[in-house]
Amino acid sequence: MARDYAADITDPIAQEIVSNVGVWVDREVKPVALEYEHADQFPDPLVKGMSEMGLFGIKIPEAYGGLDLSFECYAGVCMELARGWMSLAGIINTHVLVGYAISEYGTEEQKQKYLPKLVEPEIRCALTITEPDAGSDAQAIKTTAVRDGDDYIINGQKMWVTNGHRAGVYLAMTKTDTTANPRHKGITAFLVDAGTPGFAAGRRLEKLGYKGVETTELTFDDCRVPATQVLGGSEGRGFQHIMSALEVGRINVAARGVGVAQAAFDDSIRYAQKREAFGKPIFEHQAQQLRLAEMITKIRAARLLTLDAARKKDSGVRSDLDAGIAKLYATEIAQECVLDAMRIHGGVGYSKELPIERYYRDAPLMVIAEGTSDIQKTVIARGIVKDYPI
Repeated sequence: MARDYAADITDPIAQEIVSNVGVWVDREVKPVALEYEHADQFPDPLVKGMSEMGLFGIKIPEAYGGLDLSFECYAGVCMELARGWMSLAGIINTHVLVGYAISEYGTEEQKQKYLPKLVEPEIRCALTITEPDAGSDAQAIKTTAVRDGDDYIINGQKMWVTNGHRAGVYLAMTKTDTTANPRHKGITAFLVDAGTPGFAAGRRLEKLGYKGVETTELTFDDCRVPATQVLGGSEGRGFQHIMSALEVGRINVAARGVGVAQAAFDDSIRYAQKREAFGKPIFEHQAQQLRLAEMITKIRAARLLTLDAARKKDSGVRSDLDAGIAKLYATEIAQECVLDAMRIHGGVGYSKELPIERYYRDAPLMVIAEGTSDIQKTVIARGIVKDYPI
């Protein structure tokens, strides 16, 4: 690494963990990421390495065998993973997100059933919200769950499910009251085990980037789930539970943006000092100096915004505004920085011989994932207006 990216982290333990992950990324991830990415192959050895470092249990409470580290630490870890290969930070995202939802809102029975299995992990997690007719407007979902004695019968279809073929438990957003007003009061979240009759992962969706991790469809066809699998044990609170968990996801995606932008900058400043044009390294041309200066300024700001949002989440107060600001800025500047990196590299940056084209394909996902930039702006606007009453 050109510098210790953990230096901005305040907690010494977290700083050491993030630094160690960074060393592992440089040693184990960067040399093989292109091969896995171009083959669109799930990186089992790298995931095993993440598991051995305890990263899947990073937010699981100690009482259930986890590390119970800070969100600041988690954000730093995700920055480092994404600096090596963005897909690795995606593989861990829904696992940590669902684990957080169970830790915060699950019944004690649900915590005992799932949390110890998420540490190693014995099972992995997936989140199911999006549907063919419901994306940014999550309250418009059509998947229903109807009470039938001690069970619920779930019917519907989900899209864009990360870890869809490999998860052992799925946090599924459903409607238990289709007439509720406001709509969110009719939404309930269920913990659905893989292999439950009537529940199946469908085709794998091909993507521009974000390779190596599967993204799938899911179907519920008269899927019978015990009432004990309602997250938290009561109907009508699923929307709030999942939106709170998405704050964790937005910190993750913001961190991914920082990591990808940092990787693009690292590659660019090294290349600019080696590549010569008109008799001198291109770094000595003012146009490239200005471009690189703008890149690092944006990355620094995005890093600090993301860590600030993570610390806000650690404080236990509502952090949707802070997470939205970080996610919006970090992902937008990631797109800008990878395009600048391609400009600095010229034609070779457009080839598959270097990772620049991978960064370029990965960056758009982060502008969309866990709520589009327009959704983040709406969240931010609603948050700031509360501080300026008329």
